[in-house]
Formats: sequence, C-alpha cells, structure tokens
Amino acid sequence: MSSEGSRGKRPTASATRAAATPARVRTIKEIAAIANVSVATVSRALQRPEVVNETTRLRIQEVVKRVGYTPNALARNLRTARTRLIVALLPDIANPFFSEVIRGIEQVAHESGYSVLLGETQSSLVREQAYADMVAARQADGIITMSHRVPKIPMPGRLPVVNACEYVKDKQISSVYVDNVAAAGAAVDYLVMLGHRQIAFVAGPPSSPICVDREKGYRLALQRAKLAVDPALMVSGDFSIEAGERAVELLLSQGQSFSAVFCSNDEMAIGAMRALSSHGLRVPEDVSVVGFDDIRFARYTSPALTTVAQPKNALGREAMAMLIELLADPEVPPRKRVLSADLVVRGSTAPPSPRKRK
Repeated sequence: MSSEGSRGKRPTASATRAAATPARVRTIKEIAAIANVSVATVSRALQRPEVVNETTRLRIQEVVKRVGYTPNALARNLRTARTRLIVALLPDIANPFFSEVIRGIEQVAHESGYSVLLGETQSSLVREQAYADMVAARQADGIITMSHRVPKIPMPGRLPVVNACEYVKDKQISSVYVDNVAAAGAAVDYLVMLGHRQIAFVAGPPSSPICVDREKGYRLALQRAKLAVDPALMVSGDFSIEAGERAVELLLSQGQSFSAVFCSNDEMAIGAMRALSSHGLRVPEDVSVVGFDDIRFARYTSPALTTVAQPKNALGREAMAMLIELLADPEVPPRKRVLSADLVVRGSTAPPSPRKRK
C-alpha cells in the first residue's frame, strides 16, 4: 500500500518549475538567432559591450538572461585561441595582377601553418565589413587588405591588419608597396628618351592613392623634360581592358595627336593596343604603348608589352610575413616597406615615326 502511494505521488513544485523552464541555450549562434543579430554582434556584446549599440546590447542581454546562457570554459579559451586562418581582401578577383600577390601570400601562409580565405570585396564597404567581423568574432586571426581602405574591427589594441600594394592613411597599419611616383616617372622618362613629346596618359580610378601617384609620376616626368602637361591627353579609366580601349577611342575621336600612350595598368594598355589596331595604327611604329604591373599576359601580346614590373610575389610574401609577425607580437611597431619596381622593355615601344599621323 505504501509503495503504491509512493508511485502515485504528484510532482513536486520544484520539478514543475524545472519542466516549465526552457532548455538552456548553449551557443551564441542560438542567442544570435533569438535576438535576430549576427554571431559577431553577440560576441562583441558579451566581450566588449561598450562598442555595441545600446538598443542591440540590451536586447542581447535580455535574451541571455531569459534563456540562462553562460559561456563555458571552452568558449572562453576560444576567444584567445588562434584559428590559423587569415583573410586576404582584394577588390577584383578577375584582375590578373592579384593572382601573383595571392600566390606569395599563400606560400608564406602554408610555410607557417596558416590557411588563406580569399574575399572579393568589389570595393563594397559592406563586403569588407563582413570579413572584418570574422576577425572580431575570432573566426579568423587577421586580414591582408589590397585596397586603400582598412575595415573597422571593434577590438582593443593594434588591429591585426596589413596592407599590400595600396596605401592607407592609418599610420598604425603596416604596409608593403612600390614607389608608384618613381616607377611611373621612369616609364615616361623612357618614352621621352626615345624621342616622344606627345604622350597620352590613361589614368586609373582617382579614388585610389596609387593612381594619384602614377599620375603624379607622369606629370613630373613631363616637367623634367620641359614638356607641357596637356589635360586633353589625359583620360581616366577603371583598370579594365575595356577602359583602355574606350580611352584611346575617345582621344582619337577628339582628333588628339600623340605618339605614345602610358597606361596605369597592363589591362588598360592591352585595351589601348586593341583600339589603336582597330583604327589601322601600328604598335610601336605609329604609337608606342607602356603599361604598369607586368601581368603574365603582358609578354604574350603582339607586340609584347613594355611595362613597369611590380614584384607581385614579393609583395604577397612580405605582407604575410608582416601579419605573422604582428600576430606573434602585437607590440611590434608598424612598418612601411617599399619594394623596387623595374621597367621591362619589350616590343610595344620604339622611337616615334618621322611620318606624321593624320
């Protein structure tokens, strides 16, 4: 009788409360889903609440309290652990210039036990920030950016960011690049030495500091030769083959006279050569063409392209080495390293023809 009574007892009040309490949420991913925010935002709200918008922070804290979430020891350890993953941000994955830079990054990363995630930003701030949030959420250790912007990473101390190929304003960011003013000037000096006096210039995007410097190099070289800078011979492009083609088409349609064209990158130089050929103008007999970068295709154009060779692989290797150094010691002082660029003379340049082009 007593055992049957024991089996028939009602649940205690504490057991009833336990059954009514929702199961404990064990990951910040679940917290993020309930609060309708990203995992990175939850991570910041828990680790550095001062950097999170107050409304969002309070909503996350309310969810954490309601579900009884408590970070476990493993999660705390993960905040200081290395992922051995770095993000390489590039504006345009279709641009062949970046392939050799990425190869250099990959080589040093592999040698040092790191993996590389490529992130094409298409110059989008939203895309850049999405990759930066990976670092803030400890899903990646650092970033190598190949644009002139540094994404915002809400974390204390030196940002684990290195800049390659471009220039950034932040003096705390280590960078590796070439002297674009000197390199562009050397290309124009060479054309002047050949005897060219009317030298057109196809510039890159004006928002890019390296393009500003390449234009500066062009202007300074003309000034050294005591040649006038003619704005009518200067056209802006976007680094694409089509932009180089359009630039030369515009110059020809306006009746501009020039015996040489200097382009801010090789792709635009290839487009310029195509436009000249379509108008029956021979390279270099009628017009000489010089590019910048020395991408792989430059030596296979007809004629092969004279260009400024950037040390692309070395740029990537040095950038990755800088980032590894910074990750190992956040107190290491920032460095700006300038690598040499060389003019490679090929078949697309020659002295100007004595015959006047109509």
